[in-house]
Amino acid sequence: MDLMNQHCKLGGRIRPRTGQFNAPISRVTAGLAALLAVGLSSCGGGRTSAAAGSPEAATVGVTSVAKKTLSRQITLSSELVPFEEIDVYAKEAGYVRKLYVDYGTHVKSGQVMATLEIPELQDQLQEDQAQITNASDEISRAQHELKRYQAQYKALHLEYSRLNSVFETQPGIVAQQEVDDAQGKDLAAQSQMESAEAALRATDSNLSATRARFVHDQTLYDYSKITAPFSGVVTERYANLGTLVQAGTASSTQAMPIVKLSQDNLFRLVIPVPESYVRYIRVGDPVNVRVPSLNKTFAGKVARFSVDVKETTRTMHTEVDVPNLQHVLMPGIYAEVDLTLEQRNNVLSMPLQAVNREGDQTTVLVVNRQDQIEDRPVTLGLQTANDAEVVAGLAEGERVVVSDRSGLKPGEKVHPQVVGVMQYQEGDQN
Repeated sequence: MDLMNQHCKLGGRIRPRTGQFNAPISRVTAGLAALLAVGLSSCGGGRTSAAAGSPEAATVGVTSVAKKTLSRQITLSSELVPFEEIDVYAKEAGYVRKLYVDYGTHVKSGQVMATLEIPELQDQLQEDQAQITNASDEISRAQHELKRYQAQYKALHLEYSRLNSVFETQPGIVAQQEVDDAQGKDLAAQSQMESAEAALRATDSNLSATRARFVHDQTLYDYSKITAPFSGVVTERYANLGTLVQAGTASSTQAMPIVKLSQDNLFRLVIPVPESYVRYIRVGDPVNVRVPSLNKTFAGKVARFSVDVKETTRTMHTEVDVPNLQHVLMPGIYAEVDLTLEQRNNVLSMPLQAVNREGDQTTVLVVNRQDQIEDRPVTLGLQTANDAEVVAGLAEGERVVVSDRSGLKPGEKVHPQVVGVMQYQEGDQN
């Protein structure tokens, strides 16, 4: 037995010493072989017994199928532009007499930004005033003339009426010649009165025309005050004091604007939406607008789109309105917007990390109540960057494997450990 135990300890390597056995060599060899066989059987039997015991269950990371809201989004970038932005021109040519604004000046709608000096219009207004006064005097004179002719006509017409009445009722008292002379004077007086009325109307029309000319010239002169058409901020100043600016309506001249005005309480974010996502765009959809340079996010909404796809870029012109009530946004800065393409509320979902795809078949490894692995086919719906909607194949609360699944087999006993997907991903990286 000591030899057998020594054989076991030495890993079965025993060498007989010379001269220890007196028996013939063949008999010794046979005996040793029998003894070694028994010893090896005894040693090997101990390892088989240990291996026959149940192996330790593998630990796998799992997460439960749960209901949540899923949405698929697309992120697009563009630059912010003012909702309204114009170059302010002068309506009439003139010299800049006063300039009340400069770069960065905030103005209200109707506020005067500059005034021009237009001597020609000033002279024209004085002439118009003189003509109005003259026309008013002409009207007064015409009115007096009309009253005089009306009085004459009234007296002559009354005289003719009396003579004619006597001539008709009492023949022979009044001669026919007298009646005819009275009638002629009556008609002449009537004609003078009507002529005076026409002269009064002409004078009145002349006064109206003169006043209209004055209003026209006054309107043009009022354009010497350059006012803000809307509230905003001055982003450019082109003119200085004394600069001669041309009328913005003159097509034959290179008219120079006075300032550039940008609306600063509302911005447009013009984004080119790719053709494949056009069908998801809806007016009124709320969006979050991120401005990396300011490290801020603003609430906006899809306000309008062009309803056509450009042939050159295969994109659709889409605008998001972004209120700027705090006046922190500036024209030209870049912003990012997340457009929600699809959204499913309160649907069964699981991490995409748990999904296996082999050809057209989609499966997941499920840990059942007996802590055994099941290979379960599933049908997926909406898929986001991290999650997938479960349409069929899983129930709420079931556990799916999110750890390494390469060594797992259906029916295998495992030890499930609930982990968050992000936690497991960080553990993989470590």
